Amino acid sequence: MAFPAPNQKAKVTLHWLNKSRAQRIVWLLEELKIDYDLKVYKRLPSMFAPPALKKVHPLGKSPVIEIQAEGAEPKVIAESALIAEYLAEYFGPSLIPARYAPGKEGQIGGETEEWLRYKFFMNYAEGSLMPLNLIALIMNQLKSPRIPFLIRPISKIIAGQVESGFLKSNYKTHLQYLESLLTGTDSEEFLCGPNLTVADILMVFPLEGAQDRAEFGDLYPKLAAYIKRIKEREAYKSAVEKAKRAESATTEHISGSL
Repeated sequence: MAFPAPNQKAKVTLHWLNKSRAQRIVWLLEELKIDYDLKVYKRLPSMFAPPALKKVHPLGKSPVIEIQAEGAEPKVIAESALIAEYLAEYFGPSLIPARYAPGKEGQIGGETEEWLRYKFFMNYAEGSLMPLNLIALIMNQLKSPRIPFLIRPISKIIAGQVESGFLKSNYKTHLQYLESLLTGTDSEEFLCGPNLTVADILMVFPLEGAQDRAEFGDLYPKLAAYIKRIKEREAYKSAVEKAKRAESATTEHISGSL
């Protein structure tokens, strides 16, 4: 586990795009209680990211962070999982579970259940759950008024078949699995155990999307309670307020310490 050197300082800038996964990084920064700046970008009417983001990183996506440590060249880091782990390793190591059980350091099979879950969810969030939300979003677009009137009936049929033949069953499989991992007996339970981890921060965004798009209802009460607990955290609420200010901002910079 990496720790910052004593008295080491670093300037953290988050390149934040509205309606993007960058919001998870705002929440993480609020949990870490470190000073940071938001550089705000607004989506174009087409919903694509503005070209200015490509000046920060060639892919032109968000989130991206810049880390400027004293006496060092700035580091530009992309991809939510890498950003989250990088920040946690230096500024919040308690958000990453211990890898090995006591006395089993370095042994194959000596990993803790919490660490294995953590590693699983760090990959699962974007690799398995988020693609369902993206497909659902595209299907909704195929049914929207943005589709030319003459072909909209056909696009609606296609979207309906994908939703009923693929999305519904896959959402059910994933949500039942996630529901089974929560005991529902601990009012402070998180996905990897009794403590909040970076994996929770990555998972909530796709879970909120699934809650909006899938037939949650009363089928997954433990997941619903988990999401509700997350939204009640002070850092989460602070991140939501920062996002509201960023959405309405006329300046491109917002201090995270405000």
